[in-house]
Amino acid sequence: MPGIPDVLLCDEKGNFHFIELKASGGNAVGLRPHQVAWLSTYSHASVWILVRKVKTEKKPERFLLYPGSAAMDLVMEGLKLEPLYESEGKPDWDLIFDLICPI
Repeated sequence: MPGIPDVLLCDEKGNFHFIELKASGGNAVGLRPHQVAWLSTYSHASVWILVRKVKTEKKPERFLLYPGSAAMDLVMEGLKLEPLYESEGKPDWDLIFDLICPI
């Protein structure tokens, strides 16, 4: 089905979490219309967008996490939209997983 996110996680409780993975060299995040539709339709569930902002000469690599409900705003505003989580350099994967799969 078009638009289904890239990653499906099943946590220890048996709950499912969907994560759309994106990489960006600039401000824009390339979510396609069917991806925005899927993320918006299922935004009541555990649906996420994880963006890797590519390293430049002046700035380190960044990782940004957004809830699926922010898909349309992310398309309109790009990475100017405030994320739920942001890291410069190496991400804190434990914290990201805790946000996605709360205990």
